[in-house]
Amino acid sequence: MRQLANQTVGRAEKTEVLSDDLLQIERRMELVRVVSHNTHKRMVACLLGQIGTDAEKRHKKLPLTALSQAMQDGGNQLGEESLIGKMMEMCGDAENRLASELMQHEMNIEKEILDPLNQLAEVDIPNILKQRRQLAKLVLDYDSARATKSIISGTNTQALTAKADSLKEEVDEAMNKMELCKDQLSADMYNFFSKEADYARYYVMLLEAQADHHRKSLTLLESVLPTIQAQQDSWTEKPAFGTALDEHLKRSSREIALPIEACVMMLLETGMKEEGLFRIAAGASKLKKLKAALDCSTSQLEEFYSDPHAVAGALKSYLRELPEPLMTYHLYDEWIQASNVPDPDKRLQALWVTCDQLPKNNKANFRYLIKFLAKLAQESDVNKMTPSNIAIVLGPNLLWAKTEGSLAEMAAATSVHVVTIIEPIIQHADWFFPEDVDFNVSGMFSMPAPLPNNVSHLTPPDYDSGTIERKRPGSMVGPDGELPRRDRKGPIHYENFRRHLVLSIYLSIYLSNMGEGGFECKFLI
Repeated sequence: MRQLANQTVGRAEKTEVLSDDLLQIERRMELVRVVSHNTHKRMVACLLGQIGTDAEKRHKKLPLTALSQAMQDGGNQLGEESLIGKMMEMCGDAENRLASELMQHEMNIEKEILDPLNQLAEVDIPNILKQRRQLAKLVLDYDSARATKSIISGTNTQALTAKADSLKEEVDEAMNKMELCKDQLSADMYNFFSKEADYARYYVMLLEAQADHHRKSLTLLESVLPTIQAQQDSWTEKPAFGTALDEHLKRSSREIALPIEACVMMLLETGMKEEGLFRIAAGASKLKKLKAALDCSTSQLEEFYSDPHAVAGALKSYLRELPEPLMTYHLYDEWIQASNVPDPDKRLQALWVTCDQLPKNNKANFRYLIKFLAKLAQESDVNKMTPSNIAIVLGPNLLWAKTEGSLAEMAAATSVHVVTIIEPIIQHADWFFPEDVDFNVSGMFSMPAPLPNNVSHLTPPDYDSGTIERKRPGSMVGPDGELPRRDRKGPIHYENFRRHLVLSIYLSIYLSNMGEGGFECKFLI
């Protein structure tokens, strides 16, 4: 009981055997243990695989592996004929390779960083701290023995003197044990302090490993993406509406854009005698369905033959939604200048020169469309769509300025010129494009029945289009610097058109811009 009391008292006045620097190392070591433990715990939570398992099992348990398997199964179900199926299969394989890379990365993290951190926080530092507790116990034993010896040494009895000699040996033994423990503890603590840079290196290694993992993953993705993108680009079934003309033609291996050919063929079949074609708005739902059908390149269009106004609306929408007008931005000024030529013959000559400058694909599709519109105008006695009316409602969808102003500015600066450009081209389509056009250029559609032989030609009765000779730009300038005037049998009558143009221009803007707005407006010029 006396020894226990001495130990208790000794706790308040115990001998301190560690130097100040060792005490500082002790405090830091405890903090390092705590933060290393917390870091290890959070780092393990960041891993997606099961820590401690073999590579194969770990790979199977990764979420990326499950995603890869789901993609590949979905691709197999959809089959090769589906673009989604192809993309899922190729992306599933890429995800599987990413999963393998991630599995290898996590195993390296576990081996090179997590295990050493765990060893430090759960083994190395606790062992040192255990020695520190052992030293504290030895110090208490030493202090207790020393205190007992001091009490007994104060008496002079012979029996207690013999006891004092025994206690001296006990104190010496306690001090030796304490010194041995202290020396070992000091060595371990100094060793820990000297290796602090090595322990700090684990965190640098973590970032290096992550950087290496992301580099390898990026390299893998960059090697896969071109193949996937090429497969995506090679797929022909892509929307035509809103796609550049050249891109659509190249992707679909066509000469004439599908929406143009499909709509023209359907209109040739059932719409040539429809009054107000391109002027009367179609039902919005029907038009939306037809556009969607054309976008997916379906040939099942029979249900739309009975609604020519929806077909005409789809054709107008396609032309209007082109990123660049069919008659192009870069020739806009040339078209406007040609329309301003006062002499009718010279105006036709200037329009022909500008038309001849159209890019190949634009020219082929423009020629196809104009030939159809000329054919439509031949039935103007029935459908009321004269070249002037056609130019008013369809012209703004063929040519517009790159930067458009207000509605009034468009009406004054654009639509007037567009109408004066499109109308004569439709009137003299055979002069601008003398070659015959096979409207069923792709062979996808059935040809309509031929028109009656007694249908009159579009050319005004007092004008013979064959008397105007087309010339190349270099040969158009005569000796006096003027465009040569060609012989003609009579003037081209534009007076009627000019008288009514001002009254009709705002209606043309509304028709061209509102298109399928849900109202019907009929007018004659």
